[in-house]
Amino acid sequence: MSTLKTPLPAKLVCSLIFQQEGLMHQAADALSRLYGSIDIEGPVMPFDWTSYYEAEFGKDLKRIFLTFSELVPQDALMGIKCNTCRLEQELGSGGKRSVNIDPGILTAERLVLASGKDFPHRIYLGRGVYGDLTLVYQNGSFCPLPWTYPDYASQEIIDFWNRVRRSYLLSRRDYVRPVKGVTVHTPPVATAHVSGR
Repeated sequence: MSTLKTPLPAKLVCSLIFQQEGLMHQAADALSRLYGSIDIEGPVMPFDWTSYYEAEFGKDLKRIFLTFSELVPQDALMGIKCNTCRLEQELGSGGKRSVNIDPGILTAERLVLASGKDFPHRIYLGRGVYGDLTLVYQNGSFCPLPWTYPDYASQEIIDFWNRVRRSYLLSRRDYVRPVKGVTVHTPPVATAHVSGR
């Protein structure tokens, strides 16, 4: 019989897709107020893998990956996605978003992104949120799966997540497991005030 255990916490990560860097900074500041300091900030890269977002955001889009120093419970991803959806609405105007925020959790074994879209490989987490197993770690590196988005399957992005994983393993060493009998609660859905709006 299996013994149910609370897993080690995960590293919170976010992808931000945007046109205007000022709005990206507003989103990053709001995320920091919700989830603590940003410890790894990837380079700002052109986002030209798809034209999916152009109708809403315009052309010449960019992307940045952010990670946070404070680890989160693995079952917090659903609430975090609800928070980022609310934040997207606060930053938008005229019924359109100006920043796309995709949160995920990274562990030693995998990278899971949160999505509001259902596909056969995604697991329903609740409140309209699905978990998308995007990368798995094996043979010394994160590896894509048949359904992994092409940008996440690129070597440049995989190298970045391998670096984040090394940082996560170092921070995880200092984590103390919950005392037996103590319930770990998922953080409630919170609201970050967006300045400058």
